[in-house]
Order: sequence, then C-alpha cells, then structure tokens
Amino acid sequence: MDSENIYRVIVIDEHSVTPKYRQVIDSLLKGIEDGRIHKDYLLPSINDLSYELEISRDTCIRAYKDLKQMGIIHSIPGKGYFIANTDIKKRIKVFLLFNKLSTHKKIIYDSFVAALGEDAAIDFYIYNNDFSLFKELLKNKRDDYFYYVIIPHFLEGGENAYEIINTIPKEKLIVLDKLLPEVTGQYGAVYEDFEKDIYAALEQALEKIKKYDTLKIIFPEYTYHPTEILKGFNRFCNQYAFSYEVVNNISTEKIKEGTLYISLMENDLVILVEKILDAKIEVGKKVGVISYNETPLKKIILKGITTISTDFQLMGEKAAKLIREKSKEHIAIPFYLTMRESV
Repeated sequence: MDSENIYRVIVIDEHSVTPKYRQVIDSLLKGIEDGRIHKDYLLPSINDLSYELEISRDTCIRAYKDLKQMGIIHSIPGKGYFIANTDIKKRIKVFLLFNKLSTHKKIIYDSFVAALGEDAAIDFYIYNNDFSLFKELLKNKRDDYFYYVIIPHFLEGGENAYEIINTIPKEKLIVLDKLLPEVTGQYGAVYEDFEKDIYAALEQALEKIKKYDTLKIIFPEYTYHPTEILKGFNRFCNQYAFSYEVVNNISTEKIKEGTLYISLMENDLVILVEKILDAKIEVGKKVGVISYNETPLKKIILKGITTISTDFQLMGEKAAKLIREKSKEHIAIPFYLTMRESV
C-alpha cells in the first residue's frame, strides 16, 4: 500500500497558536497513526518542505530534529529523511482553547503540556475574549479530539456560551479557570472560586487593611473578569464595615489618603502607580495597593506590591491529571496572598 502525498498529510493551521514545528510533528504522527504514511517513506528535504508549506527553514529543521530524537525518522547522507518507525503509541489529541495568551495563561499552557508529555497532540487556539471567534472555533472543530479544554472568559456576548459548550460530549470536556453553572452533565473542571477567593485573601490581610478608611476595586466596565470578584469584595467590605467603591476608570480617579486600591488589570496598575507617585503619597502608610496575579516585577515596584493570585502552574498540572485519569472531578485552585510593603 502506497503512502499518501505528504502535503495532504501535513496541515498548518494559521489560526492555531500551536508552534508550526509542533504542527508538522503532530501532522506526521497522525499520518502514521492513520496508516497514511508508512515505514521508509522518503520525506521532503528541508528546503522543499519550507517552500511548499510556506514556513521557515528553522521551523522545518526543529521539526525534523525532534522527530529524529523521538526515533520516528532517520536521515541518510546524500539521500534524505525517511520514516524509521511506525510502531508508535496512539496519542491523546487535545483541543485547547484559551481566552488570551497572557503571562499567566502561558504558565498554565506550559505546565499542562509538560504534564501531558510527548504522547499528547495539542491544537492550541486563542479567541481573544471574542465570543464570535470562540463560537466559530468550536463549531469548526474536528471530531477526533479526545478532549476539549476550554477557558470561558468574554468581554461581551458570552451569555449563551454554555449552549455551544453543551454540544461537546461531557466525557471529553474539561473547563478551566471559570465554571459556568449552565453547563450541564458530568465533566472535568479546574477552576477558581472568584467570590470566595478574594474574600479569603482580603480577610488574611485584614490587620494591615484596617488602617485604611476606604477600599476601592478597579473594575473596568468593559472587562472579562467575573462579577463574582465584585460580590466577594462587597461581602468583605460589608462584613468588616469598610466604606467601599467600584472604580470603572482609574484614569479619572483622584488618589486620596486613607484609601486601599485593588487592581485587576496590569494596565490599570501602571496608571495607579503613576498617579500615586505624582501625588507623592506614601504607599503602605497613607495609601495601599493590592494587585491581582503575581509577577516578578511586583516584588520590586513600590518596594513590593502585595498580590493575590492563584497557582497557575497547579491549574495546568491538574487539568492534565484529569485527562490522564479520565476523571470528571471538579478541582478548586485557591488564591494565595503575598504580603508586601504596599499595604
């Protein structure tokens, strides 16, 4: 039986965030699994592959190098690259869909990929918090995935996201970061309890927070952040008798002494810090700052910014564990508080 034309086997999806060298590898492995490519098949040269697929030579070199290390292909000087081994373990095919690729989402991705290992083929897509693109990507998905791992965060229009998510077979579904109550059936999930987590984190910092009269959370009107964050914030302020306010636009805010600010977005944090420095108000004494999501720079800015953050690496690892164990468990990843000089 002849092997199929290699250029009908290797598929490069320009919409996918999966690195192109990885797409070449996954396509070839899938071709072998499906019986479309057989042992001793002569592969295209680096130059030919680069030209036909319109990808860089470095991408082709990386793909062939990794395939050689995996024992899938071998090279003969003067003759080219050949398929050396078709006796490969059937891999787990995963459709991975994130709302955006931030520093923290990259941590989730990296830990997820590392925990699944080389015997997983991951097609990675970003929908940029756009519900229309989210819907299009899921409607056009292939049916041969073992799992669909989805983060459902939208700037607008996502009220009915559960309808399209409910079309995914529940034994193949894993929801990350945020639960949608309307998603029915038994499926796996690794999530944050946004209302509970912000309440618990602020409660841990209560003794420090008590020196401030007013707590303000910067929560833009146009945001993908869950409103459960506001519920937890409001509940904490009411429980401990703080004056509080939701700031939709930090650019128009006048910084006042006796106020503690909680910033969700990195851009808002930059504006807030600039305003505090311009006002020459002492941070950690007269004005307080808490930021969502730990980053290395927050250890340095303003002599250290207090953060509340989830364990993103653990989130990726737990999602991979659900796949490995074929589990439908719901796992909550708690926030942790890192106290610094800004409170």
